[in-house]
Amino acid sequence: MPRLSSYELPQFLRRYRFAGGRVRRVRVKYGPRKAVAVELHLLVRPVGKDLGDRAAAARLVLRLTGVDEFRFQMRPMQPRAKLPDVRIAYLNNLFYVALDPLPLDPGEKPAVHDFRASEAFAAGRDLEWEEQPRKAGA
Repeated sequence: MPRLSSYELPQFLRRYRFAGGRVRRVRVKYGPRKAVAVELHLLVRPVGKDLGDRAAAARLVLRLTGVDEFRFQMRPMQPRAKLPDVRIAYLNNLFYVALDPLPLDPGEKPAVHDFRASEAFAAGRDLEWEEQPRKAGA
């Protein structure tokens, strides 16, 4: 998987339309000496694809390594739905990924406390990504 640098993040965020996507899987991996990695398997749309074309969706895997903190919480009566918003930011030498909307005013940039207030977020030193090919008939 290619590693994303902090200066490449704005360009990467312009490649995909995360809002309206779906979470396929969240995997937390524990390694030696308390090393933690979080994999987010998402179904998103590449920018420039027709919104009505279901086959245009891309399977995107985001892997955070060197994870310092994470929270994935789902309320029992809350229905599964499409992702309303996904935020990714590089703050204090960590990549933060939130899978729900952050309570921000228009034009406001997210801060660390905004991500920590999220119900589904992870923060790690490195962010890797990979677009996986779609299976035929899927």
